[in-house]
Amino acid sequence: MAGRESSNAAVMYHTAMGERLGLGMTEEKALDLLQRLGPLTAGEIAQHTGLAPASVSGLVDRLEGKWLVRRVRDTKDRRRVIVEINQERLAGFGELFEPFVAALAELYERYTDEQLEVILDYLTRSAALQREATAGLADGA
Repeated sequence: MAGRESSNAAVMYHTAMGERLGLGMTEEKALDLLQRLGPLTAGEIAQHTGLAPASVSGLVDRLEGKWLVRRVRDTKDRRRVIVEINQERLAGFGELFEPFVAALAELYERYTDEQLEVILDYLTRSAALQREATAGLADGA
């Protein structure tokens, strides 16, 4: 039940944040992925999200239409197209997350390093399971 409550809270938070930013939740999370991992191909975005390639193509189209990302040719392999964030357009977005990030940092202080390692292990493993489940849904399994 706690996992479901946490999941619901995360969905509601990101829905509200997306509304403030004028983004759908998938768009917001794709931007987060690109911020964390750097420029990616559409295929790499599909791998990291578990979304179907056609869904990723539409997602990138929407983000590009909002001037949040751009498609650029790979300088080493001109056949490859890479999706990168338009950093200038995202300026100021991070400020909206600061109160929540600060609250989380305060929460982390309550735990020992060993406890944080267990929490990190759980979050890492559960995220992997959720990505697998997402990919299964995208594949029709």
